[in-house]
Amino acid sequence: MSTRNADPSPFFFEGGSVGALLIHGFTGSPAEMRMVGGYLHQHGLTVSGPLLPGHGTSLEEMNRCRWGDWTAHAERALAELRARCETVYVGGLSMGSLLTLYLAAHHPDLPGIVVYSPAVKIANWMINLTPVMRHFVATWGASDEGETDLTDPEALQRLWHYEASPVPAAHELLKLTRKVRRLLPRVICPALVIHSTLDRSIHPDSARYTYKAIGSRDKELVTLHHSGHCLTVDSEWEAVAEKTLAFIQAH
Repeated sequence: MSTRNADPSPFFFEGGSVGALLIHGFTGSPAEMRMVGGYLHQHGLTVSGPLLPGHGTSLEEMNRCRWGDWTAHAERALAELRARCETVYVGGLSMGSLLTLYLAAHHPDLPGIVVYSPAVKIANWMINLTPVMRHFVATWGASDEGETDLTDPEALQRLWHYEASPVPAAHELLKLTRKVRRLLPRVICPALVIHSTLDRSIHPDSARYTYKAIGSRDKELVTLHHSGHCLTVDSEWEAVAEKTLAFIQAH
């Protein structure tokens, strides 16, 4: 099952010679990046929002994915955008932030990255049980929309995500998280880290840990106080978009 409020399709906004690759999060879709992408496009950028393997379809399909499928798809999306643009920045939300950091570690020539709600440390300790759980259950509990950490009542209508967590896929997310943690010192490009204190999906220390651990000399940590995990669609999304554009223009 899924929360089908928005269109989960990938998007591409043709613009100028500066590009932005925006990568969505675990069980989510490009819908959560579309508003920020539209804002960047209005200011002249070419913007790509790919749909990661296993997302926007079914939990069964997602459970067949491996973390390498996600990194390979992100690599292809980056290569495609670089073929069209002179300069490409990368931004990602939650798991998308892990893929952003992965790309930055392997492409030190990136001009800059933006990581939103970085999932380097995950709040739900149950993810650590997925190496065993994946042999017994395919999914765990449906999310309750009444329990959302989003502050804008309209925000849920801007999202498309699965209502339950696919356990084997969550195990792949755990492996990706551990892989990216080891890669953080290799991230040397300019970096902007944006998080919110109301986020219930990542560990409260995740953003600061990411900020401190990356090897970038040019880096900034922005803390919001009125947004949930999907801060790209919540009450402060315009501030997030403005910060993103200012970062790109400055670099």
